[in-house]
Amino acid sequence: MSLNVFLKVVEIQTKLASLFPFILGILFSVAYFHQFHLGYTVLFFIGMLVFDMATTAINNYMDFQKAKSETYKFEENIIGQSGVSPALVRKMIFAMIAFSAVVGIFLSLKTGWLFLVMGGICCFIGIFYTFGPIPLSRMPLGEVFSGFTMGLGIFAMTIYLNVLTNRPFYLALDFAKGTFALTGNLWAVMAIVWASLPIVFTIANIMLANNLRDLDTDIENHRYTLVYYIGRPHGVVLFQLLMLASYAVILVGWPFGVYRWPILLVFLSLPVVLKNLKTFKEELPQPKSFRHSIKNLLAFNGSYALGLLLTIIIEKIQG
Repeated sequence: MSLNVFLKVVEIQTKLASLFPFILGILFSVAYFHQFHLGYTVLFFIGMLVFDMATTAINNYMDFQKAKSETYKFEENIIGQSGVSPALVRKMIFAMIAFSAVVGIFLSLKTGWLFLVMGGICCFIGIFYTFGPIPLSRMPLGEVFSGFTMGLGIFAMTIYLNVLTNRPFYLALDFAKGTFALTGNLWAVMAIVWASLPIVFTIANIMLANNLRDLDTDIENHRYTLVYYIGRPHGVVLFQLLMLASYAVILVGWPFGVYRWPILLVFLSLPVVLKNLKTFKEELPQPKSFRHSIKNLLAFNGSYALGLLLTIIIEKIQG
């Protein structure tokens, strides 16, 4: 398998969806909790990226195996299109999952068992999102699982690895006594969940945009996604509402202390997002319509990151 084919099988261009919750998790750890741990963060990034590539490879592999359309199977799917051996793709997937598992276990030994619990849940959803007799991606809950697994899961795990003093959540296990205790700070946990919502919404919108675009092909290949049940017009409305709700989360979070005033920079992206929402609706169901969900993710989360970064800089200057 050539490097070019490998990068297409893992769809390297889509990894922005996992990169933003990771970057925003780091920035929120510093801006809100004033803590950062470089070593654990770098190691987690490597393991997270490899696992994300594995889940995408599983998606392409399962789409190839389950395809009802011969045209899709051998002309559109990268595995059939490139002629690469499905057995080789399987071995590659197992190797990437095994590597990620080793990284996860090491970080759990260093930082606590709750990381293993969170990582295990995210990995379980990530694998069965596209694997199994009825993958989650072929059900009307694909947007929910992808949004919360990446938007909240990666975000919360990044914070967990960076905030090592006065932790917002921690699981103490005593194997000798057979006891456990889950402790944390309710307000800190609520702040983390609230701050993750815009990431959840923008990532869910990527899946929603994909399903809105591919509705006819999905039906042909027996993929009954959320759009199949609610219809394309209602799906477009949901796409718009999720994007606008991201701004509402920021506006509500500011007076409640989740953010400082520099976070309002996120509203600079609103004109771009509104334009993309309008163009997206006009271009559906053309393939090029999908790009607007990526543009919105970049515009909103880029300005979100900028607002958190400016918060950190101003607090450093003020001492």
